[in-house]
Amino acid sequence: MTDGPTFRSELGRARGLGAAKDGVQHWWTQRLTALALVPLTIWFVASVVGLAGADHAAVTAWLGSPPTVGLMILLVGATFNHTQLSFQVVIEDYVHHEALKVAAIILVKFACLALALASVIALLVIAFGD
Repeated sequence: MTDGPTFRSELGRARGLGAAKDGVQHWWTQRLTALALVPLTIWFVASVVGLAGADHAAVTAWLGSPPTVGLMILLVGATFNHTQLSFQVVIEDYVHHEALKVAAIILVKFACLALALASVIALLVIAFGD
């Protein structure tokens, strides 16, 4: 038994679930995307600094290499996933009208998905298109 009062049922404590049933997954996903963004962002910034002064052909050749395009797709995916999760937390905390909250979360999810998809398509066109 615990020292203080508990507000979860015995089954909820056994399963480790809170009232919302999914807050831990959201929290972990947000932390993992943030962790993934650290090395990806360092790699990206170092690469861009290394390309300073390069012409269009050099940048396109760099972006067209398989490791680079793969890392860029990972960067785009992690960035937009982390952004969506972060905006969702802000909306849940500060928007109190339930219908507006749901609409805003859906809008943010679709916007991040559309922007991520457009970014990946652009990367693939640069990498494989002529």
